[in-house]
Formats: sequence, C-alpha cells, structure tokens
Amino acid sequence: MTRFGYTLMTEQSGPKELVHYAVSAEHVGFDFEVSSDHYFPWLAAQGHAPYAWSVLGAVAHATERVELFTYVTCPTMRYHPAIVAQKAATLQILADGRFTLGLGSGENLNEHVVGMRWPTVARRQDMLREAIQVIRELFTGELVDWKGEYFEVDSARLWDLPETPVAIATAVSGERSVETFAPLSDHLIATEPKKELVDAWHDARRATGLPGEVRVVGQIPICWDTDKDAAVRRAHDQFRWFGGGWAVNSDLPTTAGFDGATQYVRPEDVADSIPCGPDLDAIVEAVSKYWEAGFTDIALVQIGDEGQEQFLKEAAAPLLEKLRAASG
Repeated sequence: MTRFGYTLMTEQSGPKELVHYAVSAEHVGFDFEVSSDHYFPWLAAQGHAPYAWSVLGAVAHATERVELFTYVTCPTMRYHPAIVAQKAATLQILADGRFTLGLGSGENLNEHVVGMRWPTVARRQDMLREAIQVIRELFTGELVDWKGEYFEVDSARLWDLPETPVAIATAVSGERSVETFAPLSDHLIATEPKKELVDAWHDARRATGLPGEVRVVGQIPICWDTDKDAAVRRAHDQFRWFGGGWAVNSDLPTTAGFDGATQYVRPEDVADSIPCGPDLDAIVEAVSKYWEAGFTDIALVQIGDEGQEQFLKEAAAPLLEKLRAASG
C-alpha cells in the first residue's frame, strides 16, 4: 500500500505555523510528515528558515500517529555526525518510535554558513558515507572513538537511546550514490520518479545480502488553489527554483543566486512541471509517476504559506481519497 505524506516546508512557513499545519495534516489523514532542514529559503520570496529539529520536537509532542522524517539533514558540515546522532535519538524518544532520519549530502545554500569550502560531489558523498558510519556506531549506545578521513569522535556516547532504533533513509541520485549508500541505509530517498534508480537500489542491497524490499520515499510539489491563475503565480513566485535540477540546486550558495538563475523562468514553465489549480485528478496523475516507479511513500509539498490552511481544510481529504483509490 502506498503511503502519502505532508511536507513541513520550513522555507515557506514559520515554526508555529508548521506545528499547526502538522497537527491539521494528521487529522486530515496523511500517513507521515517530512521536514526540510534548511538555513536559507530557496528564494527570498519564501521568507522563512526556522530550525527544523526544534520544529520536529514540537510536532512529535503535538501529534500522535503520523511518522516523521527529516527530508533531508546533511550530517557533514553544518552539523557534526555525532550531534546528528544525538538529535535523532532524542527525537525518536519524543516521537515514541515514529521518526526516521533522512540524510543527504547537502546543498551549498545551507552548508556555506559555517565558513567551510564547498566540496565536490564525490567528496560530499564520501563525507556522508563516513558520517553514516559514525552515526551507526553511536546508535549502539557504546563508547565511540573514531578517527577517520573527515571526522573525529573522542569518547562519545549517547546516554538516551530510544527503544525503537532510528532507521536511516538516504537520498541518492545516481549509480555511484546507490552503490555507496544502499548497503549503509535502511530506506531510499529520491527526488525524481526514476524506476531504474529504485531497481538499482534493491539490486545493490540484495547483492550484499540485505533485504531488497525497503521503503522508497519521494516528494512532489503541487500548488492547489480554487483559482488556477493564482496557483500558477504563487508557484512561480516561490518554486521556480525547482526546475534547476540537482546539479544546479546543490551548488548555488545564496537566495540571490537562485533569483538570478531563475530570472527567465516563466509562469507557464512552472505550470508545465507542477500541477497548479483546483483539479485534483491532475494532481493524482502527476503523483502516479512515483508509485509506478516503485515508490512506497510519497510526500506532497503544497506550495506557499498562503492558502495552506485552505488546502488542508478543503482539498487534502478528497485528494488523499483519490490518491489511495488510484494507487490501489
């Protein structure tokens, strides 16, 4: 059965609003909720970037049923992996076992703030691999000393461990990242509905003797509104960065850079790639590409803080009903 999630988009809403939306999304019937973990919004028009882990701690206490994910945290530059391990273990306790640690190699936009040089893709993936190894060691609850190529841990131990171990989901985008992270991760995160990527992940796990069938978590932006023109304007204003692709989006360092890179993107270009307006069937059609590619969990991003309340009150429940009926 396909699970459908709601995205706590920290780039477009303040912390109190995000907690409120999380509670509403649970009541409406979403199966899980994912939170971005940003220091900057993608575009200045979005206007927010609260600390995701504080928000998730509040959401864990304010909700009862929905699973929670970071989507995704980079445990290599802005955060040391030992600190990520501690945060994840604590959040799992607060969430009563409902939390999954989603990890990725990060974006310059968020990691540059600590003054470190932005590494190449290959180096970022090597750093992430070692960070996951450190986090796994700390999740054992034993005293950890680690001296690797990128990280050192000196006599560290997690004193508060959850009864339910924290699962790790890792974001990948290509063959090298699949080969690197499939043996280290419990679940897969991917931003595009590529069946070949999902199949490669399952094959890589089976080749190492690990279970091949795992959760495959994706995310898709939508812009529901009763007024299609208003939806297109909002999507263009706040989400035109989305079409840049990972190679561009991971390297640009500032919101000004994203503004410049997307200055020639037209509203109709955005509407061609993001379902906008009141047509729920059009949203279902766009989302179907993910379950057809083998995704088990699909999180929706309703674009913009404006209209979020209306989406949750009017559109979310019938949309979930249609999605579940269509996905079987």
